[in-house]
Amino acid sequence: MPVSIAHVAPPLMVAVSSLASPVSGVGNACVATSGTSGTRRRAHPLRRRRRAAVVVDAAAATHALGVDVGTQGTKAIIYDLSSKTVAGKGSCAYGLLPQPEGRPHFAEQDPDDWLEGIRVAVKQALDDARCDPSAIASVGVSAQQHGMVALDANGDLVRPAKLWCDVESSSEAKELAGRFGWDIQAGFTASKVLWMIRNEPNNWSRTKHVLLPHDWINYKLTGVLAMERGDASGIGVMDVNTREFNENLCNFVDPRFRSTLPDLVPPEGTIGVVTAEASRGWLAGLVPPGAEVSVGSGDNMMSALGAGCVSDGELVVSLGTSGTVFGYSSTAVMDKTGAVAPFCDATGGDLPLLCTMNCTKVVEEPLRWYGIDHDEMVKLAESVPPGCDGVRFLPYLTGERSPNWPDATGALVGLRPGMLANPAVAYRAAVEGVTYTLLAGVKRMSELGLPSPDAVKVVGGGSKSPLWRQTIADAFGVSVRRPVEGESAALGAAMQAAAALENVNAGTYVKAHPPAVLDEVETPDADAVDALREGYALFVEEGRALFEK
Repeated sequence: MPVSIAHVAPPLMVAVSSLASPVSGVGNACVATSGTSGTRRRAHPLRRRRRAAVVVDAAAATHALGVDVGTQGTKAIIYDLSSKTVAGKGSCAYGLLPQPEGRPHFAEQDPDDWLEGIRVAVKQALDDARCDPSAIASVGVSAQQHGMVALDANGDLVRPAKLWCDVESSSEAKELAGRFGWDIQAGFTASKVLWMIRNEPNNWSRTKHVLLPHDWINYKLTGVLAMERGDASGIGVMDVNTREFNENLCNFVDPRFRSTLPDLVPPEGTIGVVTAEASRGWLAGLVPPGAEVSVGSGDNMMSALGAGCVSDGELVVSLGTSGTVFGYSSTAVMDKTGAVAPFCDATGGDLPLLCTMNCTKVVEEPLRWYGIDHDEMVKLAESVPPGCDGVRFLPYLTGERSPNWPDATGALVGLRPGMLANPAVAYRAAVEGVTYTLLAGVKRMSELGLPSPDAVKVVGGGSKSPLWRQTIADAFGVSVRRPVEGESAALGAAMQAAAALENVNAGTYVKAHPPAVLDEVETPDADAVDALREGYALFVEEGRALFEK
C-alpha cells in the first residue's frame, strides 16, 4: 500500500536559496530576484555539487539509478558507471484515479502511488542487475510534465495531482492565452492553478507550494524544494530566453502564484542527497542515505538525453501515453500558435516540442474492440496497404492539445461496406492517424525554421513495433533508427545522475558516452510515401472540418 506523505515528509525547506546545509553547492548559476524579464540576477547556491556530510561508500558506489515516473507507470534503470551501460531494469504499472461522473476531461493521480511505483521498479531493477543498494552513488528523476502538485505549509498534499492530460482547465487556458498574447495549452500547469483558484478556493488558500511531479519526488528524496528550468518551462509562465519566471505572467494567474513556485535551478549538479528518513522510510532501504540526487527534469528533457539528442538538427519521436516530437536547438523557438512548446532542455539548450495527448492508447483500442492480441493484430495489419484503402482514424479519443482541440473526439472516416469486418483496417488506421498528428509537429517545426531532419530516432513503448516505425519512415519521408534502450527517459535520468557525479554538464556527458542505437533501419518506401502523403492531406482537412472552432 502507498505510504502516507504525513509519515515520511522531511522538514520543509521553503527556499533553496536560503539553505545553509552541507549539501548546498556554490557557483555562478543565476536566478532573477523578481522573476521579471530583464531583472538583475543573483548567484544560486545549488549551481554546483558539493559533497554531503553523510556520503555513500565511494568504493562500493559503482552505479547510478534513473527513474521515470510516468502516467501509466514507473520505470527504473541501474546504470553501470564503469561500462556506461544499463545493468538492470524494472517497472511498476498504476492507473489514474476513478473519473467522477460528469467530468470527462478529469485526469488525476495520487502522488503516493508514484512512491510505491518507485519502490517496486527500483527493487526489480536492483534484482535484475544483481546490484546491492549500497552500490547506488547517485539518483536522477524524470517524471511526466505539467502536473500540478499542491502542498500546504507543512509539506503535505493539499489534493491529488492534476496531470498533463487533464483538460478541465481548457477555458482557463483560453483566457490566459488572451492575456499572454500567445496560445497556451490546457495541459500546462498555469491553467490548472487558475482552475483550482476558481473551482477549489479552499484548496488554493491552503496551498503554499506548487510543484511539478519530478520536483515533488526530489523533495521526498532530499527535503529540498526547488524547480529545474527545463521542466519549469512547461508551466507556461517562464521566459525561456531569460530562464526565469515572468512576474507579470504569474500575476495574470494570481498575485500569489509566483510566491508558491520554488526557486529555479540550472540543469547541472545536484539538488541534494537522499535523506536517512527517506532511505529508511518510503524507499525501504533500496537507496542508501547520502546518495546524491541530480536536479532531474521532465520526461521529455530526460528522454532527449537518453536518446542522445543533444546537438542541433537531431529529432526524436516518442511513442508513449502521449506522442511527442522534439529536437535540440541552441536557440529558443517561439510559436505563437502554441503547437510547438518552447521548452528548455536538460543541458542548458532548448527543446522545441510538440505533444499530442493520444498515442499508444489509441492504437490499443482496436485490440479491445476485436479481442485480438497485439502480435496477431500486427500480422493481420501487414496485409493492409499503406493508406488503409482510404480509411482514416482521427485519434482524438481524449480531446487534444496539439492541435488545441480539447473537446474533439475520435472518428473513423472513409469507411466502405464490410471494411470494419477486417480488424486490421481499424488497427492500421489508428497507427497512421497517430503518426499523422506527429507529422504535423515536424511540419510546424520546419515552418518555424528548424532544419528538416534526414533521420529520426524513435523511443517509447510504441517504438518496439516494426510496423509503426515503418509507418513513421513512410509518412515523414526519412530513415528511422531506434536506440538500444527504448526507455530513454529513465536512461536519461541515470545519465544525468552519472554526469552530476563527474561534475560535468549532462550534454557533455552524453556526447562523450552516446547511447547505443540498434543496427536495424527503416527507410521510406516510395509507394507508401505517396499513399500517406495523400492520406495526411485528407486527415488534416477532415479534422479541421469537424473540430476547428
